[in-house]
Amino acid sequence: MKYQENQKDISLKIKKARKLFILSCEIVVLNFLSILPVTAATEEPVLSVVYGQENANQWTGISDRLQTIGVKYCVISLNDVKSGADWGDRRVLFLPNVETLTPTQAIALEDWMSKGGRLIASGPVGSLSSPGVRQLLRSLLGGYWGFSFSDTEQIQAAKTKIPQWTNQTGLFGKVRGGVVIPNDMGSESPAVWNSKDHPAAVVTTERSTFLGWRWGTDTASAAELDNAWLKTTINHYLTALAPSNRTKKIAGGSQSCSTTVAAVPSVQGSRGAGEQRGGSSLSSPAKTATAPITRPLPMVKPPSSQEAIDQLEQAVRLDVAPNSNEPIDNRQAIALQQELENLIGRVESAHLAVLADAANVGETISEEKQFSRDLNTPQSVKEQPTQLASTKLGALAISKDQALAQARLIAKNLPQLIAQKNYALARQQWLTAKTTLWQQFPVDRKLAQPEIRAVWLDRGTIVRAGSKAGLAQIFDRLAQAGINTVFFETVNAGYTIYPSQVAKEQNPLIRGWNPLEEAVKLAHERDMELHAWVWTFAAGNQRHNEILNLNPNYPGPVLAAHPDWANYDNLGNMIPVGQSKPFFDPANPEVRQYLLKLYEEIVTKYKVDGLQLDYIRYPFQDPSAGRTYGYGKAARAQFQQLTGVDPVNISPSQTDLWQKWTKFRTEQVDSFVAQVSQQLRQKQPNLILSVAVFPLPEQERIQKIQQNWETWARRGDVDLIVPMTYALDTSRFQRLAQPWIASKQLGATLLVPGIRLLSLPTIGAFDQLQLVRDLPVSGYALFAAENFSNDLQKIFSSTQGRIQSTTSEPIPHRQPFQTAAIRYTALQREWKFVFQNDQRQRPSQKISDFNNQAEVLRSALNQLAASPSASKLLVARASLTRFQSQFRVLMSQEIKSNSYQVKVWENRLVTIERLLRYGERRLQLRPL
Repeated sequence: MKYQENQKDISLKIKKARKLFILSCEIVVLNFLSILPVTAATEEPVLSVVYGQENANQWTGISDRLQTIGVKYCVISLNDVKSGADWGDRRVLFLPNVETLTPTQAIALEDWMSKGGRLIASGPVGSLSSPGVRQLLRSLLGGYWGFSFSDTEQIQAAKTKIPQWTNQTGLFGKVRGGVVIPNDMGSESPAVWNSKDHPAAVVTTERSTFLGWRWGTDTASAAELDNAWLKTTINHYLTALAPSNRTKKIAGGSQSCSTTVAAVPSVQGSRGAGEQRGGSSLSSPAKTATAPITRPLPMVKPPSSQEAIDQLEQAVRLDVAPNSNEPIDNRQAIALQQELENLIGRVESAHLAVLADAANVGETISEEKQFSRDLNTPQSVKEQPTQLASTKLGALAISKDQALAQARLIAKNLPQLIAQKNYALARQQWLTAKTTLWQQFPVDRKLAQPEIRAVWLDRGTIVRAGSKAGLAQIFDRLAQAGINTVFFETVNAGYTIYPSQVAKEQNPLIRGWNPLEEAVKLAHERDMELHAWVWTFAAGNQRHNEILNLNPNYPGPVLAAHPDWANYDNLGNMIPVGQSKPFFDPANPEVRQYLLKLYEEIVTKYKVDGLQLDYIRYPFQDPSAGRTYGYGKAARAQFQQLTGVDPVNISPSQTDLWQKWTKFRTEQVDSFVAQVSQQLRQKQPNLILSVAVFPLPEQERIQKIQQNWETWARRGDVDLIVPMTYALDTSRFQRLAQPWIASKQLGATLLVPGIRLLSLPTIGAFDQLQLVRDLPVSGYALFAAENFSNDLQKIFSSTQGRIQSTTSEPIPHRQPFQTAAIRYTALQREWKFVFQNDQRQRPSQKISDFNNQAEVLRSALNQLAASPSASKLLVARASLTRFQSQFRVLMSQEIKSNSYQVKVWENRLVTIERLLRYGERRLQLRPL
């Protein structure tokens, strides 16, 4: 009884304490949200707001909203941030609409947040920064800016369970913004867009909140909605702390706080032909904080081993952070499980390719047990140790079969661990399984079939080669590694790599030799193709100017000689704010004629096998932020002649006119690609034309850079589309590349995904290559030669390198029918290997039917490869279509045991189908 009385007494005390605590919290909240403005005015600032050149023209709206909220704040000049301390000692940092951060600033931000800082960001934060910066910001923000909507959309609460602090009135309404793509792990999306698939409008984590619109701009959102989100978010991050910590400063942060009254200067840029067009002076009334005076953009130095970019790439973390106990939702759990199962499939697929090839040529190879759960090692294959990727990652503790069994078990148990809220252990086991599986890739046996194996040979590597002898060493390494196509940087920043009769100046870093002439010889001596890689509409480069010790604003040799050829943004800048390259005006007929004449010189004077157009676009813009480009002298005159309106006087709010302006600029690029294709093929009929492009969604891409490469593909203007699908992990690479690989909009053009080697682990690169080989594509392109390490070369030499033989391996874009026939023969070897070593009984009639149909297709493809004709192509395509329609029925048992491998085989049949379509167009084979 006494025990019960004590318990009641304790309960009453707890209730009283709880009421007192809630009351205290309410007072803190009311004070903070300026419901008691007198008290708020005397508080120390708890918020820092970042001012930079990119939000300078929005600063009046930003500061007006901050004044309305009533919170006292400090202003941080982005230009002054060089370390974590420079982000200040206030607990919360607001980063409104800043699209460019340097590597140093991004690393400093990570350091500041690691000490307890909380970040609120809005708009396409960091979207114009380098890839490494974007990757780090993605981990700090819990997601990244995907794309902008062209119209206003409704923000609504997510239907899934949302954080309680976002369950407030006033947070939802009409906004012009963009989609925020949340990370797979540790992110929540409390607000979504009322559009197809309900993509995220707000992403939040324990230490950051990312608002998917430009906060503080009337064109994006109402002030009431902006204020509601900022007040609620700041309040959340302050009240989430223990009361004693709410006023605690960030250790080591700068205590300085700019609060004096000053004007925000206007941001203007110089315009060509003596014309000035700048905005009115932007000044703000007296506030509780002040924007600093703007400064010129700093010069950007090229990366070196001591630069912050290298520190940044080392600091970038993958989505799955070890030992993190942040909650994992159902969507994330499914993604983790699927990712692990896909990796298991890739490892098995690589081993099957090795085993089938070895069995075919009678080589000896060792597999301790079976290829898959029910395949025994064939008696004809003698044992010999197979080197696994573990030689690069540390001692291998378990066999391949043990590793696969362990990974399957982990994948199976993940949902249970997550249901038990054992998030840290789930992540730990997932990472262990991934590392162990990576160690199982076979790295000393040939497994690659004929494919496009391209590499971008960059200007820096060419310069460092210094001579023909130095360049020969590079080509020797690439040839030994099985590379068969080289994109050789020939025009860069307005300079040619060779002495030109057309261009103004050869690159000053090249002295006393002609790299293009030597490269063509070196490539052809090694049975490699050499494609001239050219910058198209990008005319200069501030980074290159720094190397040459030139004025950073030097526009390059061509624009310096022809200033009327320049393009400008809507503020009159030749180089857009936050970017580093001036551009030509694609509408200028003199520009087009110059470029065509230059490319004609390259393809006729030098025996190049192809031409790759890079920067075949306008620079990045964002119309919803009032940042647009394309106002060159010729473009303005032509558009005004068409519509009667000067494009500088229209805005995105004028929907019809703006669509016409966007279409006009897009057509300038489209028509130039068509003109290049037609004119150069007349001079060099066998020329392969490729384009390096951005893998953004089509409509977003057209709005931002006026690059509509689907049109070029459908028209047959180009042979190869090379999207820059750069990612530091295989799952992200797949998400970037998959939509374009599956696209039906590319006609007969081949798609070749790009893989960025910088900061990518050797086995991580190999994993991405294995994914490419399991998808319906004909090859890959590596960026770039300067990152092609010795470890990578060693693995490539073993798995795809040259084999001494009298015949060279076909290249898909050059010999599509021969490639199709060889790739199909390799598929047959894999099927034969599986059937011979599968212990399950199959009906003899079923096996016979399968073999008969497979043989009919093999014969048709071989006949087409030996002597291409329209009639043989017709037979081959009909045989392939018939075989594809029956394939899943014939493989019904395999689907049950290894659906991933069956899907891989289907993908490879699709690759053969695409090669036949490409070959038909390339060789102009049409049935009579």
